Amino acid sequence: MLDIKINSEGKKFIVALEGDIDRTTAPNLESEVLPKIEGAEELVFDLAKLEYISSAGLRSFLKFQKRMDISGSMTMKNITAGVREIFELSGLDSFFSIE
Repeated sequence: MLDIKINSEGKKFIVALEGDIDRTTAPNLESEVLPKIEGAEELVFDLAKLEYISSAGLRSFLKFQKRMDISGSMTMKNITAGVREIFELSGLDSFFSIE
């Protein structure tokens, strides 16, 4: 299960995720976030309550990054140790802006 909360402050969007991103929840994440960030200049993911991410979730973040490379920046904040390890093992920790 994945809970998605999206807040906007002008052209800055903050997406807080809670739960797991896997092959069943990744499509929902994309369908919720992609239409709402149209025209965004800054996209921030708060991952403090994200417990797990699969390769499907990593692909979703790559899609978000590709979209934001056109119009602005994307940052991931408050990543838990377990989720950070998945980014590191995949080699994507250096691809994304992680704070």
